[in-house]
Amino acid sequence: MVTRSIDSALWLSRRESGRFWNSHYRLGGTSGPGSSGALASYKANFVNRFVEEHGIQSVVDFGCGDGAQLSLLKCPVYIGLDVSNVALTRCIQKFESDDSKSFFIYQPELFVDKGSVFRSEMAISLDVIFHLVEDRTYEFYMRQLFDSAQRFVVIYSSNLNDSSGQPRYSRHREIVKWVTNNRQDWGVNSNPANPYSTMTMASFFVFERKWIAPE
Repeated sequence: MVTRSIDSALWLSRRESGRFWNSHYRLGGTSGPGSSGALASYKANFVNRFVEEHGIQSVVDFGCGDGAQLSLLKCPVYIGLDVSNVALTRCIQKFESDDSKSFFIYQPELFVDKGSVFRSEMAISLDVIFHLVEDRTYEFYMRQLFDSAQRFVVIYSSNLNDSSGQPRYSRHREIVKWVTNNRQDWGVNSNPANPYSTMTMASFFVFERKWIAPE
């Protein structure tokens, strides 16, 4: 795994999220501790249970990483998007024989899906948002994430406005405030307490599209 000191050096030379993560994976980095062990199992169990309980048939994942977390997920039809071609190559190789999974490179500023090609019943974002350090990238990402979901958006992230003490490639965001201010067609469905709160500041936020009566 790439150490924090190497990651910090990378960020100094790659002051842009997409380039940073591509370099991170190219140098042997992984999707991080949140994609393995107890945290990965917790996230997978939550998502898998939600998919089953709500009869979700299609999922689009904005930030699939190297596929470590994905190996624990159970989605009938899955689309994985990521900014890193290195990470996507790992996913393509890892799930080569799985016809239910598709992968595509994701560039927020070059992602225009007016034909709803990537539209799925549920969009997920797991351990991604606090790595979007640029405001412009964050705005693109959030709008595209919600635009790609028909019924639910499931986010695993912090919900803070304090990034003090964090590495330069991390920045906490008030995601609920963003949704309230920018997506009135969506509301918070649930925000369950994370049993691993001593290990992470992240928790699940489930947003559901509001039903609006026709005029």
